[in-house]
Amino acid sequence: MRLIKREVYLNKLINVIGTPDIKVITGIRRSGKSKLLESFKEYIKENINNYNVIHINYNLKKFADLKDEQKLYDYITNSYIAQKQNFVLIDEVQMCKNFENAINWLHAEEKYDIYITGSNAFLLSSDLATLFTGRTFSIELFPFSLREFMKYYKYDDVDIAFDKYVINGGMPGSYVYNNQNDKYKYLEDVYNTLIIRDIKKKYNIRNTKILSNLGNFLMDNISNITSTLNITKKLNSQKDYVTDKTIKKYIDYFCNAFAFYKIGRYDIKGKKYLNSLDKYYLADHSFRYAILGTTNIDYGRVYENIVVMELLRRGYEVYVGTLYENEIDFIAQKRNEKIYIQVSSNIGDDFENETFKREIFPLLKIKDAYPKILIARTRHEDYTYEGIIIKDIANWLINDK
Repeated sequence: MRLIKREVYLNKLINVIGTPDIKVITGIRRSGKSKLLESFKEYIKENINNYNVIHINYNLKKFADLKDEQKLYDYITNSYIAQKQNFVLIDEVQMCKNFENAINWLHAEEKYDIYITGSNAFLLSSDLATLFTGRTFSIELFPFSLREFMKYYKYDDVDIAFDKYVINGGMPGSYVYNNQNDKYKYLEDVYNTLIIRDIKKKYNIRNTKILSNLGNFLMDNISNITSTLNITKKLNSQKDYVTDKTIKKYIDYFCNAFAFYKIGRYDIKGKKYLNSLDKYYLADHSFRYAILGTTNIDYGRVYENIVVMELLRRGYEVYVGTLYENEIDFIAQKRNEKIYIQVSSNIGDDFENETFKREIFPLLKIKDAYPKILIARTRHEDYTYEGIIIKDIANWLINDK
């Protein structure tokens, strides 16, 4: 597999070199956490004077004996070199029993710069404060963006690249397969054998059928307002027999494993966050094809999923907007910045067609001065309508702003 430098994430690691935090790289399985750690190791070798890197990758046989906290601790302390800057890089740390003890012991000595990755189900952001007595700094790694996809495949034409990206997605492990069916088979295996398995093991779930059926339902309903009660009724109609409390817990498990992202709702007029009826989006849209198939692809839903994941990559807090009885696909916020966004697969070539009118209508109802954008597959340069910016989705994805 060809490697590319993921500069955005690498720079985040570089910027925290020397801080006393325990650095934790999180993100969905097979999104490239191990490769990022390798890139960081190369950066240290090329740019840091007087360094010592202690790198443990539990996927490798030579580290198979370091499976308890004392052996891990002893190995690292025996590898320590005084008068050097000692970096500790541990990949798949959860494979060491009671790993948190070893990390806490090392961190307390204040001699090491510590970076770890691990299975999402065993290194949840919600667990970090409990696991580690020291302060943690989390870096969330997402699947490949369109820009990274183009860099990997060396595409120059954004239109060709976008059409390929819509079908192939951003999971880099699938890129080594030339056949499309093989790509989807790989993604199916990642989802079923890693994500589902991790959740089952972490939470001691016996009936994985309900978990799998719930995941399928969420995939099929990305971009739809979701009610746990309605999901429960749907699954019970399939003779799964589950309670809404269990469904809520299982959805949280999926989100903790970074398989899905919950997007809450915000009342624009009332200026308040709403506590019910959220939307859920996939970490990468390609999982939908791998699990549910590619028959009757709903490009509108897929484009929405691509846009929300890109907003999260860019560091925005994202909400679904409500204004009276209208819905705005996304409100993206970052510090004092706010953007209203509608997403559509196709709005036609004129302002009079019904699709364009329907998509633009909710944005026209918003009266504040924050930017309003309609993102669609226009294949044109940006243009405006009544102060609303119309952007081609492919061009927007490769643009920083």
